[in-house]
Amino acid sequence: MRLPTPALYLLSFLLSSLVLHRPTIAVKKSYVVYFGAHSHPPNLSELELNQVTENHYEFLGSFLGSHEVAKDSIFYSYTRHINGFAATLEEEDAAQIAKHPKVISVFLNKGRKLHTTRSWDFLGLEHSGFTPPNSIWEKARYGEDTIIANLDTGAWPESKSFSDEGYGPIPSKWKGICQNETDSEFHCNRKLIGARYFNKGFAAVAGPPNSSFQTPRDADGHGSHTLSTAGGNFVTGASVFGFGNGTAKGGSPKARVAAYKVCWPPVNGSECFEADVLAAFDVAIHDGVDVLSVSLGGDPTTFFNDSVAIGSFHAVKHGIVVVCSAGNSGPADATVSNVAAWQITVGASTMDREFPSYITLGNWKHLKGQSLSPVALPRKKLYPLISAADAKAANTSVQEALLCKAGTLDPEKVKGKILACLRGDNARVDKGEQALLAGAVGMILANNEVNGNEIISDPHVLPASHINFTDGSLVFAYINSTKSPRAYIKRATTKLGTKPAPFMAAFSSKGPNTITPDILKPDITAPGVSVIAAYTEAQGPTNQEFDRRRIPFNSVSGTSMSCPHISGIVGLLKTLYPHWSPATIKSAIMTTAKTQDNNREPVLTASNSKATPFSYGAGHVNPNSAMDPGLVYDLAVDDYLNVLCALGYNATQIETFSQEPYKCPNPAISLTNLNYPSITVPKLSGSLVVTRTLKNVGEPGTYKARITNPDGILVSVKPQSLEFKKVGEEKSFNVTLKAKDAKTATNYVFGKLIWSDGKHNVRSPIVVKAA
Repeated sequence: MRLPTPALYLLSFLLSSLVLHRPTIAVKKSYVVYFGAHSHPPNLSELELNQVTENHYEFLGSFLGSHEVAKDSIFYSYTRHINGFAATLEEEDAAQIAKHPKVISVFLNKGRKLHTTRSWDFLGLEHSGFTPPNSIWEKARYGEDTIIANLDTGAWPESKSFSDEGYGPIPSKWKGICQNETDSEFHCNRKLIGARYFNKGFAAVAGPPNSSFQTPRDADGHGSHTLSTAGGNFVTGASVFGFGNGTAKGGSPKARVAAYKVCWPPVNGSECFEADVLAAFDVAIHDGVDVLSVSLGGDPTTFFNDSVAIGSFHAVKHGIVVVCSAGNSGPADATVSNVAAWQITVGASTMDREFPSYITLGNWKHLKGQSLSPVALPRKKLYPLISAADAKAANTSVQEALLCKAGTLDPEKVKGKILACLRGDNARVDKGEQALLAGAVGMILANNEVNGNEIISDPHVLPASHINFTDGSLVFAYINSTKSPRAYIKRATTKLGTKPAPFMAAFSSKGPNTITPDILKPDITAPGVSVIAAYTEAQGPTNQEFDRRRIPFNSVSGTSMSCPHISGIVGLLKTLYPHWSPATIKSAIMTTAKTQDNNREPVLTASNSKATPFSYGAGHVNPNSAMDPGLVYDLAVDDYLNVLCALGYNATQIETFSQEPYKCPNPAISLTNLNYPSITVPKLSGSLVVTRTLKNVGEPGTYKARITNPDGILVSVKPQSLEFKKVGEEKSFNVTLKAKDAKTATNYVFGKLIWSDGKHNVRSPIVVKAA
C-alpha cells in the first residue's frame, strides 16, 4: 500500500525523532585522581587506613550521588604516602572532579611500555671495567643489606640469582610481604624478601583477569632479568646456550631484592598501567626499599599527569633513589622519557663483549655478524642464498617480504636456502621463525640505515647472523650480482675485549628534554645491549609462542637493561654512604662518567658519528670512580618544588603535593640555576650567568676549573679556583655563557666544565642553543 505524502512526512519525522532522541550510553574510563601527599603519620593502623579509604569514598560520592556508587567505582585507594584513588568514571565526572580545589590532577589510567627490544625493533658488568682490585664492589661489601626493588613483571623465585644461601636475617626495617596466597609455589626468602602484584588498573582496561594474574610470578622474563641485573646473587656457570659462560652477578650482588609486579600481557601495546604503577610506588615506600628500578615508560607528559614522576617524587622525598630507563625510541631526537629532575634517567650503550658469527659469501668475502643461535648449519659448505624480496609470496609487496613478516614468503622459493631479511617492524626473532617455517636452513639479518652498526645477539631458532647496515648492503649487492648466490654462516663464539666499546645503541632514546628543556636528559648511559641475566622458565628465550625452549639465563637488550645497571651501582653507594641524598648519589655517578671508549676516542653512535650528551647525558657510567667523586652537586626536596614553581604550578598545589610548608620564590628561579650536575641553556640570548654550588664529600683540596667551549659560545667561570677544608663544606660559583657573535649557530652545541684537584675530575656537560 502506498502512503499519502503527508503520512510519509509524518513517518519520516517520527523516525528521525527516534534517532535524535535515542538515549546515549556514557562511556566510562578509568582515571587516577591525585591529591598530593598524605598529612597523616606513616605508621597508621589498619583501621586508620580504612578511614582514609572511606574519605575517598565520601569525596567521590559527593560527585556521583552516593557512597555506594563511589565504592563500586573506586578500585584503588592510595592510603599511605600518596593521597589519591583510581576509579572508573564518566568523562564529564572526571572533568568536574579536576576542578575541585583539593585535587591536583585527574588523568587517564593509560598504559606504558617496558623498555626492552627483545621482541621488537629497534653478565655484562664484569666486561665493562667494573672489577679492578679494590673495586667499589669490595669496598661496598657487594651492596650488603641494601634493599633494591623493581616495578616490572615480577620475579621467577626459583632462579639461582635469587638464592639466599649465605644470607643472614632479613633487615628489621623491612615491612613488605610475600603476596603468594594464590600461588603456593611462589616462595620468598632472605634474598628475595618480598613480592607483590598490582593488576586492578590493568583489569579496568582489559577486563577481569583469570587466576594466572593473581601472582607476582614472572611469566614474561623481563622482571627477573632486570631485578637480577640490579641485585642478583653470584651464579657460577651462567650462560645462554653455552655462550658468555661465567659467573653471573648483579650490580649489588649481596643486596636484598623485592619485586612489584605492575606489568602484564600487552593491551593495545600497553603493559603497565598508571593506576597500578602508582599503587606500587605507594606500597614500596611503606615497605622500606632503598632503591627503586623502573624499566618502563611512556610518552613524556606533564609531571602531575605522570604516575612515574609522581611516585618518584614521593619516593625521593623519603630518601629512596629512583632509577628509570630513558626509552627505546632512538635514534630520533627529543624522544627521551622519564625526564623529571628527581629521577636518574638511563640511556643504553654497548659493552666490550660480542658473540661473533661470521658469514662467508660465494665471492669469498667474510662478514662479521652476531648471534646466540645454538644450532649450526648441517654441513660445512656454501648454501644457496636468496633475498627475501626475491622469495615473496603472491599478492605480497616486496617491502613486506623483505622484512620477512608472517605469510609474506613463498616456501618453494625459500626451501633449503639461506634467507636474507631486513631489520624493522616485526621482531628480529620472528623473522627467523618465518624463515624456518618457509623452509630456510639459515638467515642473514641485515640492519636498515637507521640502525647502522647496532647489531644484537638473539637466540634464534635456526642458524642466523645479524649484520650491520654496510655489510647488509654488500650482501644484497652480491645477491644481485650473480645468478647463483651462495653463503655459509659459522656458529657464534664468545669474544671479550672488543673495540670500540662502548658505543650508543641506536634504539636508546635521546634528548632534548621536551618537558623541561633546561634539564639535560638522559643523565647517564650504561650497558644495555646483549645483557645476560636471569630469566623466567615460563617462556622461551624469544618470548614467541613457537619457542618451546627454556633457559635460566637470557640475553636481552634495551634501556630496560641499562637502568638496573645503575640501580645496582646506586645500591653499592647506598651501602658505602647511607646518609648520601638521592641527588648526591646521582651527582657522584654523573660527574665521574666517561665520554671516551676503550680506544680513547669519543663515544660514537651506532652510525659511527660522534655521540653527544643528548645520547649519553654525562657519559658512560664509571662505578669505581663514583665511590670517590670528590665534590657533588646536591639538591633537597625544596629545590624540586622550586622546579614546579618555575613550571607555573602555584604554591597551594605545591604545598598539597609535598605536605610541607612552602612558598614559591619571588621571582621564581630559572631552571638553568637548578643545582644539577649538567648545565643546559636551551635559549641563549646574548649572555647568561648560571650559578652552581659544590659540596665536598672527600678530603680537603683546591679545585681549579677547566672549560671546553661549545662551538660559537664563550664560557667563563668565577671564581676559577675553589678551596675546600672539610667534608660537607659548600662553595658556589658562576658560569657565564656568551654567544660570540650574531652568526652563532642556532643548533645545540656541546662543551664541558671540569673541576680538578689533580686526583678528582668533577665533570659537567654544557649544552647550549642560541636563541
